[in-house]
Amino acid sequence: MAEQNFSVYTSASLPLIGITFIFATLVAYALHYFKTKRHFDKMAGPPALPLVGNTHQFAVGGADFYEQIMKYSKDYEEHGIIRVWLGESPRVILFHADTVEELFNSTKHSEKSSDYRFLVPWLGTGLLISKGEKWHTRRKMLTPAFHFKILNNFLNVMCEQADIMVNKMAKHTGGSAFDVFPYITHCALDIICETAMGQTVNAQQDSDSDYVKAVYRLCYLVSERQKQPWFWPSLIYDIFGDGKETKECLRVLHNFTNKVIAERKEQFQKSLIQDRKKTLEQYSEGGEEHLSIGGRKKLALLDMLLHSSETETPLTDEDIREEVDTFMFEGHDTTAAGVTWASYFIGAYPEVQQKLHEEMDSIFGDSDRRATPQDIAQMKYLECVIKEALRIYPSVPFHARTFTEDCEIKGFKIPKGTEGIILVTALHRDAKYFPDPEKFDPDRFLTENTRKRHPYSYTPFSAGMRNCIGQKFAIMEEKVMLSAMLRKFNMTSTQKREELRPVSEIILRPEHGIWIKLTPRNEE
Repeated sequence: MAEQNFSVYTSASLPLIGITFIFATLVAYALHYFKTKRHFDKMAGPPALPLVGNTHQFAVGGADFYEQIMKYSKDYEEHGIIRVWLGESPRVILFHADTVEELFNSTKHSEKSSDYRFLVPWLGTGLLISKGEKWHTRRKMLTPAFHFKILNNFLNVMCEQADIMVNKMAKHTGGSAFDVFPYITHCALDIICETAMGQTVNAQQDSDSDYVKAVYRLCYLVSERQKQPWFWPSLIYDIFGDGKETKECLRVLHNFTNKVIAERKEQFQKSLIQDRKKTLEQYSEGGEEHLSIGGRKKLALLDMLLHSSETETPLTDEDIREEVDTFMFEGHDTTAAGVTWASYFIGAYPEVQQKLHEEMDSIFGDSDRRATPQDIAQMKYLECVIKEALRIYPSVPFHARTFTEDCEIKGFKIPKGTEGIILVTALHRDAKYFPDPEKFDPDRFLTENTRKRHPYSYTPFSAGMRNCIGQKFAIMEEKVMLSAMLRKFNMTSTQKREELRPVSEIILRPEHGIWIKLTPRNEE
């Protein structure tokens, strides 16, 4: 009887215990949430609702969202640091050089923000997203692929693809304005495939590339999901959100990179090089200039990954693909955006274009030869133009980190685990370092004008230990593509600045492209 009473008592108590546990958990969560909210609401920022935060205020679509975030930075300009709430999760937005310094200048806060997790199904935990020992190992492994001697070996490929691009553009000379963005994008894709991956994909011959379409669409889907906390759980996103379309984009992207890897791996395995390990080590140190696989002088990023797969600590096929996916995306999309924005400014400022034409003429004269590394180094004013375009419209408008330790910025204590977002577009418009910041003025980047500038006032390629590994590659590529256009054409932009409507969807792109009229220079 006693045992029976105990059993009945226990059975009756279980629901009560469960309810008590749930109630206690909710109370603890509520106390933590309101304590966090009270703390962060001491910081300047737009008014937020409990639990919902600022989510209901966020604009749908990258163009409106860009305008909204830029308005926030202007409304709270004197602070250089504001907070917004994504649901119950605070984000600290930083946009002054002295506030972003804490994230960039410290090895403690090198982890990427959790907002990058929505890119993991696409890019895996490659160099962009990885952390800790994995990031250090991959960075060390891949850095030799961007040695200046290797970059110089890629110059001929860049010039070859740029020639194809301008020849395709030439059909528009003397006609109406056209959108240069697709031409530039496909050229950049061909360049990254043939240099970093060693494969020719002929994207410029296929103006309707499924890969490019999938990149743009997935960037939109990811950026929208980041702003909608109710879609953060994968199950809910798959059922009620855009999970199905996201998976289709991933299928297209991964099929493309899998094909690139498979073809290069086959060439690698059939290579006539007898001692591949020694050869790759020499090449990665810049000691050899005439090595090849299948007769092609391209032992670079993918080859190093394939070589690593045969060492004592091999990379799996998945490891290789996540790095290939990362560099395929970052190596073509960011550069294409940079060249496109620079093209607009060149076409919109005749006096700037005149100086650029004079620079091209001083380097090449009447010759139609391809650029050499020495020529690229002489393009000083073009580099200033590229940098100023990246100041106003940086290819990557946000950098995000996690504060891995408690810290203090401008007297405000930021707890460990807080997500920090560097708003690059606002950082680059700080009048303290860039007077009249909306004015396009390449002279800002003349050597004498940069010496006293804060080191973190200009960060188009991020900064600190997690800066962009391929920034020299990108600047060289932009110089090659733009110089090819400048040597052949006079460019006239037909859009007003206010018509450009930048779209912030991971990469900053013009909403309606960049429309330019071309006339041939040889008719001057």
